[in-house]
Amino acid sequence: MLKCHARGSSLLKPHLPLPSLPVPANEKLLVWVGDEIIPRDSAKVSVFDSVVQGGDSVWEGLRIYNGKIFKLEEHLDRLFDSAKALAFNNVPTREEVKEAIFNTLIRNGMFDNAHIRLSLTRGKKVTSGMSPAFNLYGCTLIVLAEWKPPVYDNAKGITLVTATTRRNSPNMEGSSLVPVYSWKYAGSFWYQNLDSKIHHNNLLNNILAKIEGNNANADDAIMLDKDGYVSETNATNIFLVKKGRVLTPHADYCLPGVTRATVMDLVVKENIILEERRISLSEFHTADEVWTTGTMGELSPVLKIDGREIGDGQVGPVTRRLQIAYKNLTEGSGVPIPTYQEA
Repeated sequence: MLKCHARGSSLLKPHLPLPSLPVPANEKLLVWVGDEIIPRDSAKVSVFDSVVQGGDSVWEGLRIYNGKIFKLEEHLDRLFDSAKALAFNNVPTREEVKEAIFNTLIRNGMFDNAHIRLSLTRGKKVTSGMSPAFNLYGCTLIVLAEWKPPVYDNAKGITLVTATTRRNSPNMEGSSLVPVYSWKYAGSFWYQNLDSKIHHNNLLNNILAKIEGNNANADDAIMLDKDGYVSETNATNIFLVKKGRVLTPHADYCLPGVTRATVMDLVVKENIILEERRISLSEFHTADEVWTTGTMGELSPVLKIDGREIGDGQVGPVTRRLQIAYKNLTEGSGVPIPTYQEA
């Protein structure tokens, strides 16, 4: 009786209209959760799972082009590095993760213009609580594949604003979170933040900046490091062009993205001077060109930052050149999806 009452209680149900999906074809998705493929509406994790209990999970974004998964091995390297940095136990093997990815794509018939949100949680706990000692079931693997074009307008460009929310430092004295006694500095304490190089699912730092961007009607928000230098946006890495040189911030306070590394290689191959250093916000305001990079958006031209036009307010020639080089690379490389036959 209690169960029926709880299921039928209007107090537990928000009175909201059913939203439409950005891509209607995604309504019938099949999702890999744990060790099985299930329909979208049934794809759930336990309330005891670590991702629910504390955002304790790592993730990667993968994009599919012409029957191939672009930079799959590099993304899996980072997934397993992140899991190791967070001391996950009973992690599935690389081959098991690949098999789950391939099966999900094949069952959904997704061989192009698709995106995967790949998550690996610390797993389900035997009782609620923070301690990983309660995680005795092994990790939970989630493969969420969707029909999804790039999320930004890479032809016309995007706008950015600068957020007040700062990116985390990997380690600095007098900061927050975890006190660590140092023998090198006997008698003193150092404090360690959550290193931004760990690709974890606890994205509140980024989400707070994204809220600032949304409130300003911008596509995304630039995030600064503790000293006020540009780090990245809430979702992407960032580059600028000044007098024929391409510059990008050090990856000290941000995730060194796979797409970022790919574009840096392309810059060098295009015989353009590349410089990685600290960059102030005013240098981005006065740049000739700016773009962002990420798996979800590829290379996205930035036409305005904090109300200031970048260059002449148009997509620049270096940006266009690298967009073409990136497109050529995605069309010709990647890990083939088994059984895929090009029409």
